[in-house]
Amino acid sequence: MGEPTVLSGDVAAAIRELKAKAGGELQVHGSGVLVRWLLDDELVDEITLLTYPLVLGQGTRLFPDTGPDMALDRVDSRSTPSGVIIQVYRPAGRPQYATATAD
Repeated sequence: MGEPTVLSGDVAAAIRELKAKAGGELQVHGSGVLVRWLLDDELVDEITLLTYPLVLGQGTRLFPDTGPDMALDRVDSRSTPSGVIIQVYRPAGRPQYATATAD
């Protein structure tokens, strides 16, 4: 694991610069606020969601109640022997909705 990088100033530009470098990836673990900001700024290449087979009660939503809709393309989906479901998605722009037609 490399040394941490502290970003300041234009954070979106700094992230784009880091992403352009070869040989690594940037990961976010457990920060819904940061993930939403990265999604809004189109800085997310892939989302890996892990769903555990338990209920903890109410929690914080990963995706906000308001804001633009986003289509996701599923890249991978698998489950572990303990029942954890691992789903990998890539952002795919604005979703296309079917329109209702009158008969």
